[in-house]
Amino acid sequence: MSGANGTKRFGHGLVLGKFYPPHAGHHHLVRTAQEQCERLTVLVCAASVESVPLADRVAWMREAHPGAEVVGAVDDIPVDLHDPAVWEAHMAVFRGAVPRPVDAVFTSEEYGSELARRFGAEEVCVDPGRTRFPVSGTAVRADPVGNWEFLGPGVRAALTRRIVVLGAESTGTTTLSRALAAHYRARGGVWAWTGWVAEYGRTYSEEKLAAARTADPAATWEDVSFTAAEFPVIARRQDAEEERAARTGSPVLICDTDSFATGIWHERYMGGRNEEVEQIAALTHRDLYLLTDHADVPFEDDGLRDGEHLRPWMTDRFREELTRTGRRFLTVSGDREARLATAVAAVDALLAGGWQFADPLPEHR
Repeated sequence: MSGANGTKRFGHGLVLGKFYPPHAGHHHLVRTAQEQCERLTVLVCAASVESVPLADRVAWMREAHPGAEVVGAVDDIPVDLHDPAVWEAHMAVFRGAVPRPVDAVFTSEEYGSELARRFGAEEVCVDPGRTRFPVSGTAVRADPVGNWEFLGPGVRAALTRRIVVLGAESTGTTTLSRALAAHYRARGGVWAWTGWVAEYGRTYSEEKLAAARTADPAATWEDVSFTAAEFPVIARRQDAEEERAARTGSPVLICDTDSFATGIWHERYMGGRNEEVEQIAALTHRDLYLLTDHADVPFEDDGLRDGEHLRPWMTDRFREELTRTGRRFLTVSGDREARLATAVAAVDALLAGGWQFADPLPEHR
């Protein structure tokens, strides 16, 4: 059967790959297959030695291609295109995941013809020279930054190095975080996309003060009170804003506080820990915390602050909890220039460490 533009149409198509991780070339392959099939299955095969979980890859492909059926399988068999027994072992995995007959196999790999033959299907070769999107999984794993433009939102969010600036009241967290984001944007290229996530707790506080002044125009910050139930709301919103920014930004994201810090703010206002906030904070990994010391920064009351006397205590609590929970952190002090220089050096060292993808299973082609 042919489509309106003369392209042959198939009943059931198959796209198979590691998607370690998915990139623009993979998505082009899937979109091409969808245009030519009534139904498309995307089979994600992951080996146990690989460092990106199968569930994540399946989720990323489902998000990118909601019209396809995306399934996953663990395939711990090394590739040997010259060994029929190895081929049969792989096919047992493939058929177990995709039991329905396949009419067409869409691929850009050299093994596509043999894979199609073993499925009893027609091979459709799509951009084998990678001219449309000059990228591969191997290239992404070797240099994520150099191939960042080829990565989708979910993969970017997972690979983004997340930097959190946190500290007590009036210790320069917003100043430092803004300056740090601006520094990386100024590098240009992919770094121009560097995002900055504002402190949602401050926005929430401003709204509470505005509401208090609606009832009483003379109300001040001292008239505002919090309940324990409000802090999980703040933590979830903070995380949501962070995740949104990570999906569209550069390989580094700068955050003015996070949900972990919300737990310390709960202590400051409510007098104890909040288990729900701690559970929320545990759901997202951050790569580096920059703790702004209260020393060298004069206290400024901007209408939403009243804790100058609590700054040493809060600095200590941040340091204690960062240490207790095993988070990577660095205390920054000195004037603005010194703090920024320290922060940039720490972030650059983090980025220089790379992403450390585990090698896939060996392939004999």
